[in-house]
Amino acid sequence: MASTTVSDGDGHEIDPIWTMSRTARQIYVLGDVDKNIRRLLELAASSVSLLTLPQTDGPGDNLPQGEERSEQFVLEVSEYFERLDAISEQIRSSVAHIKQSRKAPSAINAPTAGFIPPSLGVGIPSADVSGKNRGLQEERVERDAWKGILNALTRIKEARNRERNAEQNVDEKAVNTQQ
Repeated sequence: MASTTVSDGDGHEIDPIWTMSRTARQIYVLGDVDKNIRRLLELAASSVSLLTLPQTDGPGDNLPQGEERSEQFVLEVSEYFERLDAISEQIRSSVAHIKQSRKAPSAINAPTAGFIPPSLGVGIPSADVSGKNRGLQEERVERDAWKGILNALTRIKEARNRERNAEQNVDEKAVNTQQ
């Protein structure tokens, strides 16, 4: 059985799954964009390192010296702009593909007049007291808030009772010491 692998322009083999449809090819291209952006950032970092003074180079930086440093900078900046152009072209191509394959606006139906979408969790409180348009998450948040309020009030009440008991104990001790 013959191999059905395809190679890209750089000589790398592409899994056939990425060539089965136009969308799959565009996803593969966007994967390349991601790799190119990563390389672009590496080139930018390296170029900035080459712009620094040689005296600031660390012993493990392995940066060229003298005229070689300028030549290396020119090479890296050239590759940087070539990759930047390639990324721009790939993104434009992918956006064009997305625009071409999108649905026509006329295919999207507007909801009926007066349609209120159901709440899907968190929303702004409304004047609707019955709560029938609230979602489960909103109900849980309100429940937890009321539990928190109850716990706080209970702790305040207990603290006040302890203070009163402590004051009564002090007063009783003072009365007992006077007798």
